[in-house]
Amino acid sequence: MCISISQVSRFRFNLLGGTSCCERVHGWFKNNSTPKLLDIRASSVNNSKSRWVRRNVSTTTQGSRSKTKSSVLGGAVPVTRIVDAESTAKIQQQQPFGNLQQRLAENKDLSNLLTVIVSDLETTGLHRVKERIIEIAAQDLAGGENSTFQTLINPGVSISNASIHGIRNDMVCRPEVPRMEEMIPIFLRYVQSRQKPGGYVMIVAHNGKTFDFQFLINEFNRCSYEIPHNWLFFDSLPLARESMKSVDATVKPKASLSALGDYYNLVRDGEAHRALSDVLLLSQVFQRLTIDLKLSLSDLVLRSYTTSDLIAAMAKNKKA
Repeated sequence: MCISISQVSRFRFNLLGGTSCCERVHGWFKNNSTPKLLDIRASSVNNSKSRWVRRNVSTTTQGSRSKTKSSVLGGAVPVTRIVDAESTAKIQQQQPFGNLQQRLAENKDLSNLLTVIVSDLETTGLHRVKERIIEIAAQDLAGGENSTFQTLINPGVSISNASIHGIRNDMVCRPEVPRMEEMIPIFLRYVQSRQKPGGYVMIVAHNGKTFDFQFLINEFNRCSYEIPHNWLFFDSLPLARESMKSVDATVKPKASLSALGDYYNLVRDGEAHRALSDVLLLSQVFQRLTIDLKLSLSDLVLRSYTTSDLIAAMAKNKKA
């Protein structure tokens, strides 16, 4: 549920206490410094959730505690609009030469530089250009206060696939629900609030390379926003397929998120195909996968993609 400032009186204000209990078996630590994203926060009476409120636009945030042990998981991002192709090229030319993932993976201070954020999208359909995002959720695996983000998005078009995710036109066609061009700066500020000083952000999504990340790139481009150069993207689906290869054939599950949740005996919080529910489940699954495959933080960075990598893959698929 999204709320507007007019609804704040129904909630009492408070600060969410507590930090993540995620363990880092190799000594990586969590980032507990979380500056306020926006001026007003409201939480439900049972303290289960809190929400950022910005004018008539609001997003859900909540703290996170995980009982899953993880082997690896545990600066400022400017909110700038792209002026033109020439300015974008200049920005890219300012970046150091060499492979970003390789340089970052070799950094001995990697745990103090990288923030891992699990994300999920719901959309009006499957076409990466014609369809629109109608919900986005994210969770910083470091946990702590306000580590989770969620909002519905008014796509400006009719939703014809409500039977899949349960998001109807009347749920998004409200004054308090942001359009994409309003949501992007809010989301960037959320990511910025979780980012470590001078660090990098890894956005994780299940089947992200062929779905979530393409939608995100296209929507940023449509709204004339630049994806920050210090973002990396990680698709957890190939990781799941690799891990399931070693599972007994009689019990081997599919690599879908729901199947993986069942395989690891994880309890889903909410309905499938809702962004926040999927994010909370993927956060647990992703950590289990990194343990099963004995992957280090450097291993994950080396398997990640830059925005340029994804754009190149999208262009290649378009020509095919």
